[in-house]
Amino acid sequence: METIEAVLRDVPLFGGLTSEDLALLAGCASNVRFEEGERIFRDGEQADAFYVIRHGTVALETFVPARGPVTIETIESGEVLGWSWLFPPYRRHFDAVALTRVRATGFDGSCLRGKCEADPRLGYDLMSRFAQVLIERMRWMRIRLLDVYGYEPVG
Repeated sequence: METIEAVLRDVPLFGGLTSEDLALLAGCASNVRFEEGERIFRDGEQADAFYVIRHGTVALETFVPARGPVTIETIESGEVLGWSWLFPPYRRHFDAVALTRVRATGFDGSCLRGKCEADPRLGYDLMSRFAQVLIERMRWMRIRLLDVYGYEPVG
């Protein structure tokens, strides 16, 4: 059976981290599973974890009045789900729903924040990596919102 630390070596987000850093991250991690259709988290909830998706697909959704839930992005194997655990007030900004059965590595946000406070170098490194995830998500969200709120040609 492969250890969590070994699994983390193959995650692009953690590429280039030292074995010591991966061991620290693995100390805050556990394997989790979500069934198809299961809600992983809801907008506004306490953000106390994030996930690296190993197998399966997750939809990030937001509620749009008069349209209902709209998928903003689809998260797949090798990608990270959740960044709100890192930024106060630690609240979710979207809903996440498993589109298929999902196997993931879940990370305890409070545990990792403590390790980042104890090791500012690690904290800065993780903050930089998650900032890149956030930037990418914002870019995709802008494109999706153009679809949702796109203009109608004047006829």
